[in-house]
Amino acid sequence: MTHDLPAGPDRGTSRPFGRLITAMVTPFTADGSLDLDGAVRLASHLVDEQGNDALVLNGTTGESPTTTDAEQEALIRAVAEAVGDRARIVAGVGTNDTRHTIELAAQAEKAGAHGLLVVTPYYNKPPQSGLLRHFTAVADASGLPIMLYDIPHRTGTEIATETLVRLAEHGRIVAVKDAKGDLTATSWVLARSDLAFYSGEDALTLPAMAVGSVGVVGTSTHFTGVQTKQMIEAYEAGDTATALALHRRLLPLYTGIFRTQGVILVKAGLAAKGLPAGPVRPPLVDATGDELAQLRADCAAAGLPLPE
Repeated sequence: MTHDLPAGPDRGTSRPFGRLITAMVTPFTADGSLDLDGAVRLASHLVDEQGNDALVLNGTTGESPTTTDAEQEALIRAVAEAVGDRARIVAGVGTNDTRHTIELAAQAEKAGAHGLLVVTPYYNKPPQSGLLRHFTAVADASGLPIMLYDIPHRTGTEIATETLVRLAEHGRIVAVKDAKGDLTATSWVLARSDLAFYSGEDALTLPAMAVGSVGVVGTSTHFTGVQTKQMIEAYEAGDTATALALHRRLLPLYTGIFRTQGVILVKAGLAAKGLPAGPVRPPLVDATGDELAQLRADCAAAGLPLPE
């Protein structure tokens, strides 16, 4: 079973998921249960108001460690039905268990996802041969295009350059969410493969584009989507002065959103804007008053003040 991607200028090009992607938080109700109506409202806002080409659901920013498989399926189905005709839905399915990851990939495909985000298996620290087997097994089992997620400071294991180059030979492994923070390694992979790289660190979006990346999978882009897309498009058009000005303007929020765990501040900011968010689930904790005040200052410094 395969799913056609929504029509758009990037379809069939080197940007398989567009330019601007937000790793969407998962809204919960006040009692902590899944808020599907809120998820649909938030997804519509991110696509229609913030200009996102794609949304990642059930990533870490979506609190996937604390959502059930059934909740994840329901979220994909609801959001895909709401915005899947005008944005790509990329489902986070990565775990540290290959069999479970394959099961989640099949579930996401049936629920209407257009692509998969597969993070490096975490905590059990497999060798590179294990990573190669893991990612290949998932790609072999699914009909969807796959974005690998390389974030060694969380998983404990990097996807080495040679491993990425070998994985690029698989027809369904098409992209990387690159949160390694090593633009030299990124450059080598881009020189030796046709993988599409998306910055996994908001503040490195512009620097990463200078070595060949095509966009961002962002967190602050819940708020900075319009301006971040302008920055990407300005750089692609050769207007590096405008791109650099936007990069510098948005830095306070690109970095400030991570003063604590990103989802905590995103949910606090969304609540301040009257958008669906709800509480975080333990072991995360909701933003304190001081953290919200600092977020307000960071938003204001980026020219995107939160409502009082």
